[in-house]
Amino acid sequence: MRIVGIRRNDGPVEVAALSEDGAQVTVLAGLEEFWADASRQLSRTPDGETLPAGDVEFVPPVLPGARVVCIGLNYLKHVAEGSFAGQDVPEHPTLFARWTQSLTVGGARVPVPADEDGLDWEGEVMAYVGAPLVDATPDEALAAVVGYSTFNDVTSRRAQKLTSQWILGKNGDNSGPLGPMVPASEVGDLRDGLRVQTRVNGETVQDGRTDEMVYTVGDTLSLISRTFTLRPGDLLATGTPSGVGYARTPPWLLQPGDVVEVEVDRLGVLRNTVVGNDARRA
Repeated sequence: MRIVGIRRNDGPVEVAALSEDGAQVTVLAGLEEFWADASRQLSRTPDGETLPAGDVEFVPPVLPGARVVCIGLNYLKHVAEGSFAGQDVPEHPTLFARWTQSLTVGGARVPVPADEDGLDWEGEVMAYVGAPLVDATPDEALAAVVGYSTFNDVTSRRAQKLTSQWILGKNGDNSGPLGPMVPASEVGDLRDGLRVQTRVNGETVQDGRTDEMVYTVGDTLSLISRTFTLRPGDLLATGTPSGVGYARTPPWLLQPGDVVEVEVDRLGVLRNTVVGNDARRA
């Protein structure tokens, strides 16, 4: 099952199941209702209204108040490339935040901000929390994950490096495309090793496996839960493999017209097109 967010006629966001061919959606519940008991919603057969996909707007199935926590430097080869070369892997993960307003979906256009020479790709897996977590053990935290999706942590590198904090470079308009969410029961354990690939205009630029992660989903969510309560609908971006554009010689950044794809085993392909800064004013 593939779970998406939809909106019809500027109405409220609903959560729906996408058909195998992508031609139809079947409504599961309203957004708030879905995240009130996501496990139950995912365990039942969708029985709501079925609509042509062309009649709805696709949006992230994400609560406006959700926290989007991201892991930086979670693959050893990525730590070793670019400006992070020679650094030891810290005991605890580097964490930064995205706002939900930066998130979008496959097919959306991603604009290059005015002061950037281009954008960088970061193909990842996103994990979705489905139950409250307070001082959770790693096993408890992992058991609370209800689904996963593809994610592209598109980054404005110049803005990212202006300060010691990464938030500015990680929150550009439409810079966080999400693929449909797949229930965790259908995905399995990321420690088993799902292949994560990123392609730019058909050329493979990243090719890694989730069993190469330094910090696992369960360990990271457990760590976070010891400081603040994780709530249903919160998200964890799990980091990107090596092969990002800025670390290449010469650097390679996404330009208007480029098509970037993230493909993850069992999760599908996420595809977006890069456009110019003028799209932000359209």
